[in-house]
Amino acid sequence: MRILFLFLDGIGLGEDNPETNPLLCAQMPNLESLLGGKKLTRSTAPFEGKIITLQAIDPNLGVKGLPQSATGQAVLLTGVNIPAELGYHYGPKPNPEVAQYLNGPTIFSNAVQKGKMAALLNAYPPRYFDGIDSGKRLYSSIPQAVTNADLPLFTDQDYFAGNALAADFTGEGWHSFLGIPEAPTFDPEAAGQELARLAKKYDLSFFEYWASDYAGHKQDMPWAIRQLEIFDGVLKGLLLHWDITNDLILITSDHGNMEDLGTRKHTAAQVPLLLFGEKKNRDAFKDVSDLTGVAPVINALLKADRG
Repeated sequence: MRILFLFLDGIGLGEDNPETNPLLCAQMPNLESLLGGKKLTRSTAPFEGKIITLQAIDPNLGVKGLPQSATGQAVLLTGVNIPAELGYHYGPKPNPEVAQYLNGPTIFSNAVQKGKMAALLNAYPPRYFDGIDSGKRLYSSIPQAVTNADLPLFTDQDYFAGNALAADFTGEGWHSFLGIPEAPTFDPEAAGQELARLAKKYDLSFFEYWASDYAGHKQDMPWAIRQLEIFDGVLKGLLLHWDITNDLILITSDHGNMEDLGTRKHTAAQVPLLLFGEKKNRDAFKDVSDLTGVAPVINALLKADRG
């Protein structure tokens, strides 16, 4: 079994209010057809389809305050209720207290120890590594866990060689924001096909999409809708080129944000756990009720899979 963990930063299951929730306004025919014509909102969960399961899981973890990125992502990677142990949520980047958990067992280090192939499929541009090397930028929880597992972060050279994908899926940001006009670009469906091709190389692959959280903080409805519609096209291409019978796609988030553009802050909303694959593989997650439950199931599936 291969597992692709597609992480969507800052997307909760929101209310059925089109004035504040772009998930009600975006045209997402591919996802919605799998959800029986329904939108990705709180009222839709739970849902069980032929190849899809939607569950609502809790990012608050019994700790006061709004969920934050560093702790939420670290919980997804470790299965440990880090906010409860520390007594607070923290973010966006991990402080030393959060970082110590990322130095311990994670889904990445577990995969490596089991002899599995694992990778973070995002390509990082030169300015990212310049910031890290200079000390002006800190790793977020996900790349920190990857490097702590002695796995490489992919570079612009990997992107040009077809070994990684841009963080916005299509690569347009490498042109418009990073000023790299020769960078490859893909339409959304082709980006999904590319994501499937890359993920098939690994037992565990991970892709981090942070534009969703950025859209929530901007409170920009048209821009948020555009990101969601791009994602839906990516999902189409991904599923068309994915082995649904044997492999699993897992999509979830660390906290709510984008689903309520009425606030710039994170929200306390439950987040979606979307699973694509055979029912027997999806059922492994049936008892997951909060962020802590995701990593243990991934670890168990990788351990059980003798390849």
